[in-house]
Amino acid sequence: MKIIYSDEYLRHDAAAHPENASRLRAIMELLRSRMTLAIAEPRMAEKEEVCAVHTEEHYSYIRTLSEAGGGSIGMDTYVTSESFRVALLAAGGAITAAELARRHSHAFALVRPPGHHATRDQAMGFCLFNNAAITARFALDRGVKRVLILDIDVHHGNGTQDIFYSSPEVLFISLHQHPLYPGTGYVEEVGSGEGEGYTVNIPLPLGTGDESYLRALEELALPIAEEFSPELVIVSAGYDTAREDPLGGMLLSAKSYWRIGALLRELCPAVALCLEGGYSLEALPRGVHATIAGLSGADFEAEAVASETSLVKAQVEKRLREYKRVLSRYWQV
Repeated sequence: MKIIYSDEYLRHDAAAHPENASRLRAIMELLRSRMTLAIAEPRMAEKEEVCAVHTEEHYSYIRTLSEAGGGSIGMDTYVTSESFRVALLAAGGAITAAELARRHSHAFALVRPPGHHATRDQAMGFCLFNNAAITARFALDRGVKRVLILDIDVHHGNGTQDIFYSSPEVLFISLHQHPLYPGTGYVEEVGSGEGEGYTVNIPLPLGTGDESYLRALEELALPIAEEFSPELVIVSAGYDTAREDPLGGMLLSAKSYWRIGALLRELCPAVALCLEGGYSLEALPRGVHATIAGLSGADFEAEAVASETSLVKAQVEKRLREYKRVLSRYWQV
């Protein structure tokens, strides 16, 4: 299991913002205390690789804003004088993870800024360039036929969905809390044209915990993924689904993250994870460690889990029945 990391990722920073350098410091501190790390250095993404999914205008805007000293994009996304260079390194780190995964060594790109909200022409939701989408396009352009992007962030990956909405080469599956920012990700959003059916959204209610989340994953997301039979799995690995997270409303424990890793290990020999959200400095590193343990086939002692209410369980059961009805037009669920 390779870890893609560089201290350069700490240079994109705004200490008062939820998405700050402390997130990676906390992850690396815990990982180094619990395991021997095989660290690979990321490379910078090339302009052509970024612009394979983003417009040249978007690329130039982020570069120009950063070179001018930085600023804000919308209400939630910041750019510093270092951000353009670091964002290219984040995209390149995700590509590095995919290249290693294709050589049958699962890899986790511990990168920032995150990416899954960035659309073709818009930075938003703390994201500048869409690391997962850039990586998927890179792999497809080099002969990979079927790429699965599994998004487990608490927020819907609207940018990734937007970029591949009409493509049958990429299966995009997102499990996310709904309603929540950015307000997209309804089950009826299934793709368009040749890509119809290749966008799979599984919106889950506030208060979803381990039991219901894993049920949605194992009863719906994974059967569709297995039917698709991906050659490469890219995971938009967000940990703001943790019960301690200040920006989410789910109740997941490390148990779920370990199980996700174990299921991915069974699904595909080539898995590249790319860090997205997660804003509890206690839960985030534990979640990353649990995922690595599951993907590596290691045991993991999880903490006690928070119980879901019977109302949430009933809501999830009702939703899953409806989602299966919608998605059965495309998949055997």
